[in-house]
Amino acid sequence: MKLQRKNGLRAAALGALAVSGALVLTACGSDNNSGGTGGSGESTSAASDIKCDGATGKLLASGSSAQKNAMDLWVKNYMAACTGVEVNYKSSSSGEGIVAFNQGTVGFAGSDSALKPDEVEESKKICQGGQGINLPMVGGPIAIGYNVPGVDKLNLDAATIAKIFNGKIKNWNDPAIAELNKDAELPDKAIQAFHRSEDSGTTQNLGKYLGATAKADWPYEAEKKWPAPGGQAASGSSGVAAQVKQNEGAIGYFELSYATSQSIPTVSIATGAATPVDATSENASKAIAAAKIKGTGKDLALELDYATKAEGAYPMVLVTYEVVCDTGNKAETLDTVKSFLTYTSSDEGQKVLSEAGYAPIPAEINAKVRETVAGLK
Repeated sequence: MKLQRKNGLRAAALGALAVSGALVLTACGSDNNSGGTGGSGESTSAASDIKCDGATGKLLASGSSAQKNAMDLWVKNYMAACTGVEVNYKSSSSGEGIVAFNQGTVGFAGSDSALKPDEVEESKKICQGGQGINLPMVGGPIAIGYNVPGVDKLNLDAATIAKIFNGKIKNWNDPAIAELNKDAELPDKAIQAFHRSEDSGTTQNLGKYLGATAKADWPYEAEKKWPAPGGQAASGSSGVAAQVKQNEGAIGYFELSYATSQSIPTVSIATGAATPVDATSENASKAIAAAKIKGTGKDLALELDYATKAEGAYPMVLVTYEVVCDTGNKAETLDTVKSFLTYTSSDEGQKVLSEAGYAPIPAEINAKVRETVAGLK
């Protein structure tokens, strides 16, 4: 992907922010999200632009836990506006969501990674006359949190991050870390690196970043299962964040909301830009604004530039997709799927998440999402 110029990138990011609101991926839980039903299928909120459009009954969905808090908000608002509809999103994992989708047990799935070719092929058995497609809906930064008392600001580059999680850098006063933090008093203390114990889209996206920027130090394929030797495992982003919070000398990766809610300091990444880039929603938006659509036809899978050196663009980002059939959706849930996803991709649906700190899908791409949702069959 070609890098955009600084000003163009900033303008695109600001445009995305204006349309979608600042959005931060929250993370991995296992709660179900459901609510009660009414009886008319009509909007009950005069102030809302949610269009129920004949939606009725129960819609089951499952998958990515990274978008759980987003779904919580969307489902609450949608069901308040559309009586007679129940939306139940089971927060599990991207892999479980795709399996459920390809078994035909859910109306759509959430996934932190686009469908693989074999998963698309399998989806054709469920999507009669069509196939599964990826609709980008939520984005945000993957933060690297640390616990080093006395070090309030920490800069790392991709190679150093890779060596830390690869077990090659073992102490906080290692020369490679000291070179990037000349004003910091780094302790002679062992590093405790924590990673996810279960398959995780967050792990996979971290791997994509390191693979694109530090291949010599991170020779692993970007998969959902943690690939490197050593380190310590914890369950879910919540578990990793808890371990970092509790253990001096710890470092780990998780969605930014965990760092924010628990006051865990986060690493600024030296990307090659003039100054290291902080992990913020706005800075993640600048990176996501440069995304290109790599999918074909109605598929809107994105290509992210993990190696960006654009000023203020935080490169370690994650985009979560909703996976649906382009053609061949079940007749009994089609209207509800279209109505609900029309809301989540709307200006209103994106803006309602602003206080949660998510990074927005760029306005131009989000417009294509709405167009695709309108044409689902």
